[in-house]
Amino acid sequence: MKNKKKSGIFTKLSFYGVLTFISLIMIVPLLWMINTSFKDSTKVFVFQFIPNPFKWENYLQVLESTPFHLFYFNSFYIAILVTAGTIFLGSLAGYAFAKLTFKGSSFLFLCLLSTMMIPVEVITIPLFLFMRDLGLINTHVPLIAIPILGPAGVFGVFVMRQFFLLVPKELEEAAKLDGCSYFRIYWNIMLPLAKPAVATLTIFTFLTSWNEFYEPLIYINSKELMTLPVALALFTDEVGTKWELLMSASVMATVPLLIVFFFAQKQFIEGVAMTGGK
Repeated sequence: MKNKKKSGIFTKLSFYGVLTFISLIMIVPLLWMINTSFKDSTKVFVFQFIPNPFKWENYLQVLESTPFHLFYFNSFYIAILVTAGTIFLGSLAGYAFAKLTFKGSSFLFLCLLSTMMIPVEVITIPLFLFMRDLGLINTHVPLIAIPILGPAGVFGVFVMRQFFLLVPKELEEAAKLDGCSYFRIYWNIMLPLAKPAVATLTIFTFLTSWNEFYEPLIYINSKELMTLPVALALFTDEVGTKWELLMSASVMATVPLLIVFFFAQKQFIEGVAMTGGK
């Protein structure tokens, strides 16, 4: 018995040791970014646990050298609209595929999932020509519509469908007996129960939209319409590769992601656990 207990303790310590080591590897770049954002330009590549001199002015200089607040606003409102649209349409379609039986629904869902396998680069030129013909180049419309109706939206349908499959049929049948329409069942019963799945989808969608670089680079030409990822890439050229300012801008760009994950992490973990099973 003692040997088994010792073996169990050793296994747990080894497991937590490996996790701690991996966590440190992943967190070091983040800590380096924060540390560098407060350094003087002459000390960027010098190891200092606490920067000396400690320069808060780097953040002010970022705001003064570029219209950073405008880039921030563009990324924020686009990410919010993409997230809201993906959740609404994804949950509607997910509910339909999970609870409404109609001929060919399984085949249609399979076809929908297959669109996720198409590389973005393959459809970039047709989408660009389509948006150009609609006069939507150099606007934010492609950055909002394409993610909602594209592979990211399909992923939302998949996540919500997996969750709705877990909801007992008895709830839906009871609502039907009370005279509820399908939309009312979805809105008043299914959607409130789907908070873990919604939180999971919110985090994935918001992070993807916030970090999107490829599509803004293609569809946006004007500086005032740029989002943060593209602005950060151009930021290096504008300030002459001043790493301390680039790191300050990167820290400010990372804050919303940390806030979103902090407030939704509990539901996120629960959602990942529940949407993976049937």
